[in-house]
Amino acid sequence: MAKKKQDTTRRRQIEQARQEHERAERRRRLTLVAVCVLVGLVVAGAAAWIPVGNWMHRRDAERFPALGVPAAQAGLSAVENDSAAGINDHRPTGEVIAYRTIPPSAGPHWAQPASFSRKFYDTKDRPDIETLVHNLEHGYTVVWYDDTITHDSAQLAALRTIAKGYESNEFDNAKKLIVAPWKKGEGAFPAGKHVALTHWSTAAGRRQYAAKVSGQAIARFMKKFPATDSPEPQGP
Repeated sequence: MAKKKQDTTRRRQIEQARQEHERAERRRRLTLVAVCVLVGLVVAGAAAWIPVGNWMHRRDAERFPALGVPAAQAGLSAVENDSAAGINDHRPTGEVIAYRTIPPSAGPHWAQPASFSRKFYDTKDRPDIETLVHNLEHGYTVVWYDDTITHDSAQLAALRTIAKGYESNEFDNAKKLIVAPWKKGEGAFPAGKHVALTHWSTAAGRRQYAAKVSGQAIARFMKKFPATDSPEPQGP
């Protein structure tokens, strides 16, 4: 009698163990399926984002150059090549630096550049010239506009929209653009010119003037003189 009871208990234990094993296997399979589904969704999402991202870049590439006037109507000067001297020449913050050109395209500068996140400035909040020259060293194109543009609502709005197109939550050399005012008392642009494009290449500082705002001219200038062609393209 005792042996029969032991056999019954043994079978019950074996059956419980088998059922527990089956439940564990089901949990493992469900977990594996869930992981596979999640991975599939991530891969599908990434694959979908590539064409969407490319479309967004193409849209911006087509949209922002269309702002302002076409390059042929912007009254562009020839690109001027300046000395590229001043690499890593950091001066004490607050020291007024006399630059050789208006506006500068290279030269000594203060130690802290302006933030990558900010793309447009007006006369009330623009960083000092010595700060923005440091941005030039990091590969930025700085688009300067004079008082004529400040008082031209349509051209100023075009510059604001162009600048907004270069905003980014992540560091990106292709987004290194700053639009800033050239203030009265800082020197005059050439006669009839109200916009100046500047970039610091490894070989030379680059300057080009325009009579009118042209998104197309800005895009071409940045393509010709990319951030990667600068003394410190890795800088923010």
